Amino acid sequence: MTDTAAAPGGPAAAPPAGPAASARTVVGLLVLFELMSGFLQTGIAPLLPDLGDHHGVGDSAVNWVISVQLLSGAVLVPVFGRLGDLHGHRRMLRVALVSVAAGTLLLALAPDFTTLLLARVLQGALVALLPLEIALVRNRLPVEQARAAIARLVGALTLGSLVGAVAMGAISQAVADLRLVLLVPALLALACVPVAFWRIPESVPRTAGGPDWPGACLLGAALVTLLAGVSRAEHGGWLSAQVLLPLLACAVLAGVWVRVELRTEDPLVDLRALRGRAVAPFYLTSFFFGVLYFGSQSPNATFLAADAGTDGYGFGLHALAISLVGLPATLAALATSSCTALIARRLGYRPTLIAAFSLMTAGFVVLAVLHDALWQVVAALLLCGTGTGAALGAMPTVIVEATPVDRTGVASALYNNAKTVGGAVAGGAIASLLASATPLGGATPSEGGYTAVWALCAVFGLAAVVAVALAHRSEQA
Repeated sequence: MTDTAAAPGGPAAAPPAGPAASARTVVGLLVLFELMSGFLQTGIAPLLPDLGDHHGVGDSAVNWVISVQLLSGAVLVPVFGRLGDLHGHRRMLRVALVSVAAGTLLLALAPDFTTLLLARVLQGALVALLPLEIALVRNRLPVEQARAAIARLVGALTLGSLVGAVAMGAISQAVADLRLVLLVPALLALACVPVAFWRIPESVPRTAGGPDWPGACLLGAALVTLLAGVSRAEHGGWLSAQVLLPLLACAVLAGVWVRVELRTEDPLVDLRALRGRAVAPFYLTSFFFGVLYFGSQSPNATFLAADAGTDGYGFGLHALAISLVGLPATLAALATSSCTALIARRLGYRPTLIAAFSLMTAGFVVLAVLHDALWQVVAALLLCGTGTGAALGAMPTVIVEATPVDRTGVASALYNNAKTVGGAVAGGAIASLLASATPLGGATPSEGGYTAVWALCAVFGLAAVVAVALAHRSEQA
């Protein structure tokens, strides 16, 4: 498989291009949705300590604000992708935007932590936006224009992330009422819904069949039992029955799911296509990427918010200051994601990914070893951000180009799904890790708990490097 990869089983034909004006309109409006998506995804991060205080939950429980949304997304992404391939990507994009808007509004008005988590379930559709958009532009544009469009979408997502983190931190600093702060992204999400009904053409149907509802239900059940087991490790330990029994149930459900998918004519996830040595390592890499991309968001925020005087570590930062600490990393991610096509043209997509994950690994190693001064944290996050941007830009292009044109919705959804599952599992594991590092009767973990989290992320970064390198060797096989 080359960097302009053919699909397994045959070359991927270029999709028919629509009118130039229509194509520009499509990309322009989709960029707006990705700006909103990035705003929502990172805007919550600097507010996590405040959300914990507002609802009376500890640092380990706050991790579930991220994990629950990712768990929901892990189930919804392949469903939306498949339904998009069947019934039109624009139609499912509209449904996803309505779900996101409803969840974001409920999040702002949530009277308790349970309702807040329900709102995050509705927001799970957020991670389906980019796969649907990628499938839509590839359906409407020839290969080179689609590549450029994908790069712009990822760049918009990163720019939205930059604006979201800083803006929400600044608004939180200026407005004392947390609910009023959370209404800002709610209004932004609501505004995107009518835009989705304006001048976006539908994709050309390229596949037949029906949705795989049994596969979706089994996948959801397997993920729920997985996180149920992981979450209970903080109370009974990893070898306790309350951990091992849900993990055993997850293994059984996963086995049944695989059997059902292999026997279904139109499966939710085409597992046979994943068996190819040229593409399978990239889905594994997507899982590792999710651990790195999502897993460290909450721990980084709570570490920066901790008070060195009482906790023995941290800097006592408020929401705006937490956003500003991450600003250089977000700017670096914006730069590298926007330039991914240019970088990959010179290096190739696999060397670009190897370099990206190597930078992220180095960043987490630095963070685990050096975090006593604020400049050390900023420097480590800068390394992570530089690698993150390049990985965000390169991963979807590599995977989509390795897939038949009539399965692009499922392929791009599966990439996001693997990344989302990685983030959800990481969130649960990290919550348990931090809880186990919290002294009995205490409210905050020990410093060693955070060091262990960053070391774990470094291990997964190294695993991603190895997985991409194996895909490179498979190319030569």
